[in-house]
Amino acid sequence: MAGLTAAAYLARAGLGVLVCEKEAKSGGLVSSFERDGFTFDGGARAVENSGIVLPMLRQLGLEIEFVPSTVSIGIGAELLRLTSGDSLADYRALLEREFPQSRPDVIRIIAVIRKVMDYMDVLYGIDNPLFLDLKSDPSYVFKTILPWMLKYLLTMPKVARLTEPIDQYLATLTSNQALIDVIDQHFFKKTPCFFALSYFSLYLDYLYPKGGTGVIPAKLGQYILSKGGNISCGMEIVAVDPGRHRLRDSIGAEHSYRKLIWAADQKTLYRILDAATLPVGAKRRLVEARQADLADKKGGDSVYSLFLSLDIDRSYFAEVASAHLFYTPSRLGLSTVDLDELRLPAPAEGQYSLDRSRILAWTRRYLELTTYEVSCPALRDPNLAPEGKTGLIVSTLMEHSLHRHVSTLGWYEEYRAFCRACIVDVLSAGIFPRLKAAVIQAFDSTPLTIERLTGNADGAITGWAFTNDPQPAVHDLPAIAKSILTPIQDVLQAGQWTFSPAGLPISILTGKLAADQAIKDLAKAR
Repeated sequence: MAGLTAAAYLARAGLGVLVCEKEAKSGGLVSSFERDGFTFDGGARAVENSGIVLPMLRQLGLEIEFVPSTVSIGIGAELLRLTSGDSLADYRALLEREFPQSRPDVIRIIAVIRKVMDYMDVLYGIDNPLFLDLKSDPSYVFKTILPWMLKYLLTMPKVARLTEPIDQYLATLTSNQALIDVIDQHFFKKTPCFFALSYFSLYLDYLYPKGGTGVIPAKLGQYILSKGGNISCGMEIVAVDPGRHRLRDSIGAEHSYRKLIWAADQKTLYRILDAATLPVGAKRRLVEARQADLADKKGGDSVYSLFLSLDIDRSYFAEVASAHLFYTPSRLGLSTVDLDELRLPAPAEGQYSLDRSRILAWTRRYLELTTYEVSCPALRDPNLAPEGKTGLIVSTLMEHSLHRHVSTLGWYEEYRAFCRACIVDVLSAGIFPRLKAAVIQAFDSTPLTIERLTGNADGAITGWAFTNDPQPAVHDLPAIAKSILTPIQDVLQAGQWTFSPAGLPISILTGKLAADQAIKDLAKAR
């Protein structure tokens, strides 16, 4: 999405632009696909506007029909539909019922979430000015942007105090580990506190494009072509020659550039870049230092997704929950299932057990306790499933390294089938009793699938892991304009590897920033 956004604005400015996409269609982790009459979202299950997505589409004149994507939260047999900010009180009541002995702790946690929601109202309280044509309405600057900037400047120091990892922060509010788990196991390891607790606001901001999330990259692609740009799918870049300003693709063809915006996996860029083609000196040393710095950095958490075609009407799911559900089967908590249980002791540190039965037993326990993101596309758009049938997407965080280990042992396909069966059993034993008997087809995507399709290191879905120390990306929001810069001459970067924390709005924002910088640089050069 970062690359498509950048290309759209470059083409809009009248520049010659080529999008190089390694897969059969562009869009990356924002995609939809059809199988036997069912439409599934392959990446993001919904879109959070954040004052960025909708203004970008409006600025480019792209018309997409969106519907609200309401969210439910479930713990065991308890489910709560989030309808407004007032639903926070219902969430508090839900946690108090589940953890009555920790009622004072719940009150403290909810108070912090309320504060974060107020901060979010400021940060995303207006459409991002970067996507507005302010010359057509100069009064907007004085009436809206300047008052907002004052609130923004007052709010950012408060946000900066909430950067501690969410699990550590919650431990200062409660000693109940199960309560901590139920709140934080939705998120990536060591997610900053503010980013994690802001999700209650983001859930209320979720939208869904009619036709599936893949409509957004498809519309952007059409726009790029209409403005004279080019999109080459099936073109993977395998070498970058910064000295000669040339790229080589996987079939051996070379492509020259004046400006390169790299919107893919950042470790790949520095791995395939030949720094030796740069003149000896300080700039070359900076590039080589960046290459060395990224060599041991880890990509963020990855996801396992189960896609289900079901012989059951969508009304069954509508009666249970919203179209977008975050469901935790048990309040016991994932801290009782530690991945280190499978790790071998030194000197084989970092490797996992070779015992198949032990790995399967651990995986079953994990899948019984993890939190699931459940999406039902047909509840937002009935055309996304055949009449009387429903497609369901069930996702959960899963460790890339464990899937890689099982693949190396040679029973990866068996492991996938085991995961599919376990998840169906868990959901059928919980909130969807009729699910198992209604399955027409079940297939999946693993962290290895994401790694293969996107090229993302470690199958990451949001750029860099929060466990990296130091973080190899800009992570201070006021400094986001600097995140697109690289030490490589005439090379800019955009996307989820550029700024942390990342997501769809950040990808679009950095894509626009990179395009604006390229346009400015090329104008100066002319």
